[in-house]
Amino acid sequence: MSRFGNLDLGLVVRGHGRHYIVEDSEGKRRVCHPRGKRSDCVVGDMVRWAETGDEGVIEAVEPRRNLLFRQDEWKTKSFAANVDQLLVLVAVEPVFSESQLARALIAAESAGISTRIAMNKTDLPGVASARARLQPYRDMGLEVMDVAFVADREGSSALLNPWLRGKRTFVMGPSGTGKSTLINLLIPNAQAQIGDISVALNSGRHTTTTTQWYWVDSERQTALIDSPGFQEFGLQQIEPMQLPLLMPDLRAHADHCRFYNCTHQHEPGCGVREAVDAGQINASRYRIYGEILQELGSKRY
Repeated sequence: MSRFGNLDLGLVVRGHGRHYIVEDSEGKRRVCHPRGKRSDCVVGDMVRWAETGDEGVIEAVEPRRNLLFRQDEWKTKSFAANVDQLLVLVAVEPVFSESQLARALIAAESAGISTRIAMNKTDLPGVASARARLQPYRDMGLEVMDVAFVADREGSSALLNPWLRGKRTFVMGPSGTGKSTLINLLIPNAQAQIGDISVALNSGRHTTTTTQWYWVDSERQTALIDSPGFQEFGLQQIEPMQLPLLMPDLRAHADHCRFYNCTHQHEPGCGVREAVDAGQINASRYRIYGEILQELGSKRY
């Protein structure tokens, strides 16, 4: 047994600053603080903690299966750890950013997390255009689910529930796509779960600005992890040579290049560029690849 074996094992369900909400094996939640000055817990972490009155002290973080995060030139923002799958939520309106979608998928691919896309508000007139923009993702093997959380509640639930059941699903998407509607649709007691945590933190001010863990079922086997919206999605953690290998449509042609260290930008005999010219790789996807590669340009091939 490790030196932490006599400590309780808990799940981090929310964090704010150096305050974390940890849920024990019986489902009870309490505020915990990390030992020392470092604060490196994220939602989804399993931690070893000790009780101190009504609160607790986190002594150690258990090894993670995965970590979903984004990184720009200045800082790293971790979303969640130990997730089973990612649901990227977009909508017919507002028009979604293909660049943000691509970046989320690259981050998930890098972390080894399987992904599906759900397009909400498919009852709106612009659905045909939105479907066309998502066609390249269908073509490269990603499942795209059409949902309408308001107009077709039952149908949307029936489509999502089998895929979500028994899994820890991280939900990512920009503001206005219907994440809150999804949470309230699938989790009738969602507001109660938020309220419990707000009481524990003695504050209700941060309920929409931090990652939040929800149990969908009373058995605590199915979970949704909701994240706040964001404007930027840096991928500085990715090495330039790895980037095309994390984009399935480019990866399928990356080994057809004349040069082993091809950047797929200007070299002769490039299998990726030939595939773009032949319409086998979507031009918008290739443009996004070039933009991200340029951002990673400070790293040497």
